[in-house]
Amino acid sequence: MSLSNIRLEVMQTIEKKVDTFVDKFLISPEKIWQPTDFLPNPQGDNFIEEVKEIRELSKDLDDDFWICMVGDTITEEALPTYESWVLNIEGVKQMDAEKPDNGWAKWLRMWTGEENRHGDVLNKMLYLSGRVNMREVEITTQHLINDGFDIGTSRDPYKNFVYTSFQELATYISHNNVAKIARKKGFKLLSRMNKIIAGDEMRHHHAYVTFIQEIFKYDASEMMLAFQHMMKHKIVMPAMHLRESFGTKGSLFDEFSTVAQRAGVYTGFDYVSIIEKLNKAWDIDKITGLTDEAEKARDYLMKLPARMYRITERIVIPDTKYEFKWMMNS
Repeated sequence: MSLSNIRLEVMQTIEKKVDTFVDKFLISPEKIWQPTDFLPNPQGDNFIEEVKEIRELSKDLDDDFWICMVGDTITEEALPTYESWVLNIEGVKQMDAEKPDNGWAKWLRMWTGEENRHGDVLNKMLYLSGRVNMREVEITTQHLINDGFDIGTSRDPYKNFVYTSFQELATYISHNNVAKIARKKGFKLLSRMNKIIAGDEMRHHHAYVTFIQEIFKYDASEMMLAFQHMMKHKIVMPAMHLRESFGTKGSLFDEFSTVAQRAGVYTGFDYVSIIEKLNKAWDIDKITGLTDEAEKARDYLMKLPARMYRITERIVIPDTKYEFKWMMNS
């Protein structure tokens, strides 16, 4: 049996548990928070005063902070790209003649529905803050969706779930650190908003970690090799392809990455920490029955965090002031 067929069989086996995953890791629209829970009520008598308060509090946060907020917002709003990408994974079908509603597609739609709220609330908060050029932000968002991105996973569900396990934890870290900065500056509403977004990301992270745990039960060696492949080639963040109006694809990444590290929102040490957490979450040191090739892959993965930590220690973050169109006056 080909590797593709084995992966498909594993995905179909795990699919039988999808309803359990939905119940455990996702929340219905009626019960989960909505963007309006964190925004001024336009029907309320105090709407204008609440907007003024947001604008005043926003002045105390520096440009680096708002650049990180813009990056987080644009990344969250590129959901059409992520949904179309995951729908192409081996074993995921939007429609099937024999089974009208594929379980994995059901998971994907509900996960996307939850994620969609993040971009909505972040976009509106940016708009109300008065700190950024929203037209330039919107152009960058449209570019990111238009450009798409290649994360090096092809249609392989194993590699794709490694990516989502990593990416969900990375977004948790980013939103959580933004929440901490906002809280220190006294912007409690913005802090709570990012904190609850971070909570969603952590919950989704646990879901994708669980999917990988299930795969390890059925196809441990190939799962280990897929994990190694993703770590060897490094996880490509959606921000890798950020660009401003009239810019080239990916032209903003280096500057944005520097700002995020300088602000303490997402650093190289966070990247290393995520690898350590994934190694532990999947207990890769305890998995038995691996092929010789998979054993070598495990050895590589176990040693990787320490090696990357040493490299990260030597990185010097410049204090260069970059000119982002997002921060220029309209």
